Amino acid sequence: MDAEVLIIGAGPAGLAVAASLQRKGCRPLVIEKATQVAASWRNHYERLHLHTVKALSALPGLAFPDDAPCYVPRQGVVDYLSAYAAQAGIEPRFGEEAAAIVRDESGRWRSSTRSGQTFASDAVVVTTGANNHPFAPAIEGEERFAPPGRIVHSREYRNAAPFLGQHVLVVGMGNTGAEIALDLAEHGVGVALSVRSPVNIVHRDVLGRPTQQTSIVLGRLPTPIGDALARLLCDVTVGDIGRYGLPRSRVSPLRQLREHGRTPVIDVGTLARIKSGEIAVFPAIRRLVEGGAEFFDGRTATFDAIVLATGYRSGVAALFPANAVQVDDSGLPTQLAGTGELEGVYFVGFDLRQPGGLLRTIAEQALAVAERIVASPARPRTC
Repeated sequence: MDAEVLIIGAGPAGLAVAASLQRKGCRPLVIEKATQVAASWRNHYERLHLHTVKALSALPGLAFPDDAPCYVPRQGVVDYLSAYAAQAGIEPRFGEEAAAIVRDESGRWRSSTRSGQTFASDAVVVTTGANNHPFAPAIEGEERFAPPGRIVHSREYRNAAPFLGQHVLVVGMGNTGAEIALDLAEHGVGVALSVRSPVNIVHRDVLGRPTQQTSIVLGRLPTPIGDALARLLCDVTVGDIGRYGLPRSRVSPLRQLREHGRTPVIDVGTLARIKSGEIAVFPAIRRLVEGGAEFFDGRTATFDAIVLATGYRSGVAALFPANAVQVDDSGLPTQLAGTGELEGVYFVGFDLRQPGGLLRTIAEQALAVAERIVASPARPRTC
């Protein structure tokens, strides 16, 4: 099937690129492995809200509704993305999961899907996201813990209902782990966090000002000054988290984001529950035992279930069996636009290193990619 411009993925990035191209006269084809747009957002845990303000999280061409709260809830984001696709007239081909992308002898890209379809296009925009494949590290003793215990990845977590009356260990304290632990605590579930890596914690708002806005301002300053101010702000507003068993990062939140692509924990109540003792904190797991876990500090504790908030892998490099995709330590593409043997391939929605949130970055990248495609010497014929 001839697609001219093929967009892989119908989440925020895919929809933003498709709409931006359409406004420039292009009519791209969008394929999506799920059966609806915004599939990832539909399957996130119910408590989730944007950690970024709606005014700085909208995609090109459509603001969030006026009556939406400042921090839009999960269902509100789903509704917004559905409305975005409808307004732009984007009608993806659902049930098509990209399996391999190769360049043919004519110089066009051929994207094959697991259903057996092949799409030939002048340009390919990959927007499958950083959270495509759940990562679940092997833990010694898993076979002894389950059964009777349960081990699930955070992608499977929806709400606290299945865990009522239990004691749950959440492994990992990124934003997902911190918020799932909070959700469990708010519903009376006994919960603990296993925290291996050093963390930075920032409050979502400080004196009524969203931290997102502050991070954007600090990110524009000379690096040493921005880092110093970001660290000082953490010291003043959050304080010493080490006294609660949380290993503190030696670098500022801005540097952690810029150099490692790790967003600081944006606190919406978890830290207060840790300070009150409602959420216990343990170091990394040494091994699992029947009905519980042994930690590297020698402590042991009993648990009925474990939620692995251990992140994801993008799997993008595997889509290109004949080409080398430049990726970082997390497997995320480091280029917005491919060069050399990857000319005509674009990667949108993978840059986690920009202050201000991923949706804001996606909006900027979508406009940039649409501009590059229509300005390319190998401009698709329909653009």
